[in-house]
This record gives sequence, structure tokens and C-alpha cells, in this order.
Amino acid sequence: MHKLLQLVTGLLLLGYPVAVYFGLHYLPPGMIALLLCAVLLLRLVLLKRQLKPMLIPVIVGIGLTAGSFIAKRNDWLLYYPVVINLTLLALFGYSLKHQPSMIERLARLKEPDLPDEAIPYLNRVTLIWCGLFIVNGLAAFYTARFANLEIWTLYNGFIAYLLIGALLGGEWLYRTLWLKKS
Repeated sequence: MHKLLQLVTGLLLLGYPVAVYFGLHYLPPGMIALLLCAVLLLRLVLLKRQLKPMLIPVIVGIGLTAGSFIAKRNDWLLYYPVVINLTLLALFGYSLKHQPSMIERLARLKEPDLPDEAIPYLNRVTLIWCGLFIVNGLAAFYTARFANLEIWTLYNGFIAYLLIGALLGGEWLYRTLWLKKS
């Protein structure tokens, strides 16, 4: 049951921008903030035993959603994608300074005996991810601060995921097609 709840809350948080959009349009004022706060509180309880770094965005998200409800400020809900990108940037950046890099850690899950020659490549890929989190974080901030809700939802609920997918797919293609030839 615990794993199922983790999966459900994770999927709900992936859909956060869409939930905000529809919640602000179709629910009574403040209701989406309360619902998202409840999902984040449940996520906090579920993650309490794992992934300490991922507690930070969950706690900040609880603060944003609860604060949004209390202050009656829907715009505070729009800053959660910024928090996610800053957290991921910090995690990936920290891993570059304190090896192994995040991508190396992920690669070792599949291939524990990576050759030493792969480490510089994995560090560069981690650096590229840091660049994506900077771009996404800046775009998330810009859309939260200056764009309308439709543009914010389009970027944070669709375009950002396309960019992440493009980087994942592009790196996989490069590694599969180009590096295998070498």
C-alpha cells in the first residue's frame, strides 16, 4: 500500500501545473491549494524514511500551498516548479563537487562496474542536466511572475516535460548510436 501511495502522490505532483490550472478555474477559491497541500503532506509522510534531499521541495510546497490558502494568494501556487528545478539543480550540482555525479550514480544502478573512462562523460551529462534545470527554473519563474495562467501551465505542464524528455532521449540516442561506435 505504501508503494502505491508513493506512486499516486508522485503522479499527482507531476500533474501539479494542470491541477493548478483546472483547480483555479473550476474549484471554489482556495480549494486547489488545500488539495495540493494535502497531497504534499501525504508525500512528506511517505518520503520521511527515504530521499532526504527531496523533502526540501515537499516542505516548501506545503508552505506555498498552505500560505496560498491562508493569504488567499493563488499566485503562490505558481512557484512550486521553480522550487523543484532549484532543488534538482542543487542536487546535481552538489554531486559534481562531491563525486560520484548524479548521472554516474544512476548509471551504476544498471551497470555497477562502469569503466573509469566513462566518468568524465557522465560528469558532462550531469552538467548538461544542471543547465536544463537552470533554463527550466528561469522559465518557471518568468511564467509564474509575468505570464498568464495558460502560458504558465503550457510551459510547466508540457514544454518543461518535453525538454526533459528530449534530453533523456537525446542522451540515450547519442550514447547508443555514437558512443557504441567508438
